[in-house]
Amino acid sequence: MTLTDDVLEPVRIAAQAASDKMGHNIVAFDVSEQLSITDVFLIASAGNERQVGAIVDGVEEALLKTGRKPVRREGDRENRWVLLDYIDFVVHAQHTEERLLYNLERLWKDCPQIPLDIEQPEEAAEEQ
Repeated sequence: MTLTDDVLEPVRIAAQAASDKMGHNIVAFDVSEQLSITDVFLIASAGNERQVGAIVDGVEEALLKTGRKPVRREGDRENRWVLLDYIDFVVHAQHTEERLLYNLERLWKDCPQIPLDIEQPEEAAEEQ
């Protein structure tokens, strides 16, 4: 299945919002061939719980400006791994430790990675 701009555009907006909030190692996978419940997984990391929360808030604010609200938000009490479900795509904001432990990239390595073309602040680019 080829992803449409209706899906890719908000994914890229979410990725840029995560980057703007100092998220790092931001990647997106086209999981549409493997899953029937969503088309894209967007993953971003942060070094602490406060930063995970900032990424989540930034993504929600940016997508609200386009008229999109998540249908589900999970994990925001601990802010170690927060999931925002937008039906067509799911945003995973993870603490760096959770990212290493659960290694979603390994689970979805057979799925095509989506080029995001995001600008990263200098501090976040240096961390990578």
